Amino acid sequence: MSELVFTPERRAELRAFLSDDQLLQSEYPRVAEYFNAAAGLPGTGDSDADMAFDVRFLHFMTGGQVVSENPYWEIVAPSVFARDGRRVVDGGNPQGSPQLAFAEMILQASYAYAIPSPETIQWVMRHCADRPIVELGAGRGYWAAQLSRAGLDVRGYELEPPDAIDNASFPRATGQTDVWFPVAGLPSMEAEGLSNSTLFLCWPPGWGNPMASDALKAYEASGGDRLIYVGELKGGKTGDDAFFDALAERWELESTDSQFVSWWNLADVAQIWVRR
Repeated sequence: MSELVFTPERRAELRAFLSDDQLLQSEYPRVAEYFNAAAGLPGTGDSDADMAFDVRFLHFMTGGQVVSENPYWEIVAPSVFARDGRRVVDGGNPQGSPQLAFAEMILQASYAYAIPSPETIQWVMRHCADRPIVELGAGRGYWAAQLSRAGLDVRGYELEPPDAIDNASFPRATGQTDVWFPVAGLPSMEAEGLSNSTLFLCWPPGWGNPMASDALKAYEASGGDRLIYVGELKGGKTGDDAFFDALAERWELESTDSQFVSWWNLADVAQIWVRR
């Protein structure tokens, strides 16, 4: 990725934010929260890399879609490293850092829990371009936006659309985009005609929450036979045991994205499953 080049006007804006805490707090409180916390947290050990990350964080988090259609990726991409066959955001330190972990928390709440790299979007294109994609639990619709930009037919649904209802996982904040793509309330599975669509579940809730297994059961009942799953494996932070048991019993793993990018402290994967 090429080095950032700022116009004189944009450089002046960024300097103003860094020199005026009250201005940053009033216009972008989540960004101010990060910089206030980061100052007291250990970094990766590479001060230049940490400073470059902070510049990207400030630029893309305060520029929105005006400066990039995929700001999440723009922020983290230079911090991606290969570790044991995986691509992870660790800033060059296999242990990451508390500073990076705090940024992770804010970026996940602002965009999505999983990172949609261009390579993963193209992987979905190769396997699922022949039919519409229905994402249940779409959050802010960030993944749906990236898939739609790539040319896929996508519909996003969420129990608590962040632009209409308070959502604890994706809270509203001044200066922050509520949704990146139209996100509707959860549909009737029968009315949605899921049998002709690919079901997409990205970081469905875990800890015993039955959302993933309920969605898969309804999708199966509608005649659906193709699933994109992004999240951790059984026993992890996403999905419930009944969901993974159903996959093992009635589904077959077709593809795993070898280029998927995860945060260093997570174990999520991107998979495509087909009904047996």
